[in-house]
Amino acid sequence: MSRSDGAGLAVLVPGGGGQLGRDLVAAADALGERVEVIAPGSADLDVTEPGAVVEAVADLATGAAQAGRRAVVINAAAYTAVDDAEGNEEAAFAVNADGPRMLAAVCSSRGVPLVHVSTDYVFSGEADRPYEPGDALGPRSAYGRTKAAGEDAVLGSGAYAWVVRTSWLYGTSGRNFVKTMINLEAQRDNLSVVDDQVGSPTYTADLAAGLLELAGRIAEGRGPEATVLHCTNAGQTTWCGLARAVFAELGADPERVRPCTTEEFPRPAPRPAYSVLSNDAWIGAGLTPLRPWREALTAFFADVRAQDSTALR
Repeated sequence: MSRSDGAGLAVLVPGGGGQLGRDLVAAADALGERVEVIAPGSADLDVTEPGAVVEAVADLATGAAQAGRRAVVINAAAYTAVDDAEGNEEAAFAVNADGPRMLAAVCSSRGVPLVHVSTDYVFSGEADRPYEPGDALGPRSAYGRTKAAGEDAVLGSGAYAWVVRTSWLYGTSGRNFVKTMINLEAQRDNLSVVDDQVGSPTYTADLAAGLLELAGRIAEGRGPEATVLHCTNAGQTTWCGLARAVFAELGADPERVRPCTTEEFPRPAPRPAYSVLSNDAWIGAGLTPLRPWREALTAFFADVRAQDSTALR
């Protein structure tokens, strides 16, 4: 199934109120009637509540069968407060590990495929080349440990399931680094941003399109052999490099963003120094590669302005 095809697909998106969930809805809307997305927020579908998960997946499967659609679950629900998770690992584990375990079990019992979204934080960050899906995990933070546990739960469930790792997400809704830099550009003459952490910024609109393409392939029974894939915008930069690119998009002087080290900007949760993910397995599976991160950032600014012509002035 190509990205432009998607006939007869019904998708349940736990975590539908987040920035990725919202862009999954938008990406499905762009495909018209071929794709129906049900995207409950955490208040409507708590993945830590077994009864709610059972009911949601059962409703998806029943409704899809009645409408002649193929059902898939894309799990975008996550406890993403990285620093907060250091002191609340039990709460993070409930959402990031117990939730996916319950989803996988129910999906398995109903014969519904599952795509589970994970993160670069499952790796140690000590590599000197892009991480491949099969590389050894070594999370250094509570967030990373709970996401790694979620991966294990999904892959060990016996469900027809895939894990898709991504990184450095930003979108037009919700809070994220790019929007923070936009706000700070208007508030400060200069700012310091970490320049010794390397990763691949990923626009959630691009990731959403990729996940729907994968879901369509899976629903048709043509899912990739590899059950762990990486999907990010192409290329790499540092947080400082990303911040400077944001300033450039705003027409501001990028040199107002000054590089600093991780040691100069300590955080409760350790960050991977290098967490670039290789997209080779994604491309090798015949899935559409995401565009370079710098092009995606330009598209993000165009999308923001299209939504609100007065934005970013």
